[in-house]
Amino acid sequence: MINTAKQGPIGIFDSGFGGLTVFRKIKTALPSYDYIYLGDNARVPYGTRSFEEVYDFTKECVFKLFELGCNLVILACNTASAKALRTIQQNDLPPGKKVLGVIRPTTESIHYYTKTNEVGVLATPGTVLSESYKIEITKFHPEIKVYQHACPLWVPLVERNEIDGAIASEIVRKDMQHILGQNPQIDTLILACTHYPLLLPLINQHTPPHVQILPQGELIAASLVDYFNRHPEVEETCSKSGRIQFFTTDNPVDFEEKAAVFFGEKVHAQYISV
Repeated sequence: MINTAKQGPIGIFDSGFGGLTVFRKIKTALPSYDYIYLGDNARVPYGTRSFEEVYDFTKECVFKLFELGCNLVILACNTASAKALRTIQQNDLPPGKKVLGVIRPTTESIHYYTKTNEVGVLATPGTVLSESYKIEITKFHPEIKVYQHACPLWVPLVERNEIDGAIASEIVRKDMQHILGQNPQIDTLILACTHYPLLLPLINQHTPPHVQILPQGELIAASLVDYFNRHPEVEETCSKSGRIQFFTTDNPVDFEEKAAVFFGEKVHAQYISV
């Protein structure tokens, strides 16, 4: 069957800046595609919001990306993936549109990394409360035990660019002590928030050498490449001219300044209302 959908960019959505760490890896893996990144910075953070709020906000932003021509949208936000993805997939998608999240690609592949089958998850309060990682890992790999810990101060540290210094180090140390204290056999830790890779230098300082840290970006990029290989009918709806656009629901000048830290290069952003 010939796919007659008009080609469009791949949409990347996040509540703020963190999704740029995922987008950076996706762009590296799939450089020829067109992308639109939308950060809902005016309403960040999502991690402490109710399921209903996160669903409503995420749906608004996803449909804005559909309006901008995207046929495929990646929720590069763990909270949105945990609280909104399934409902949007089941109830809201127009014909020919797809939405994917970041939790399943991470949970499907976790068995390649752990040898003890004891895995820790560091996330926002909202993601921990949803138990999405525990549910998904248990579904794919029932032999793996999952331990969770919410790190509510990590996103504010990153958003304020306070990612070094004594205060940040002490906050990270206490959180690492808490998660690893749940079971000494934990050998793999998932950074289940896209902001957290910017704290990797501090996280590594407070992590024993036998414990490996898994940021999500590379896992999600590899999963998207695999998804396109398995679903050429979706891949065919994605345009390829190497064009990238950035939109924010907040101040674009502020977005540009902070986004460069997450994305690794300068960006030009436009304001958008959802």
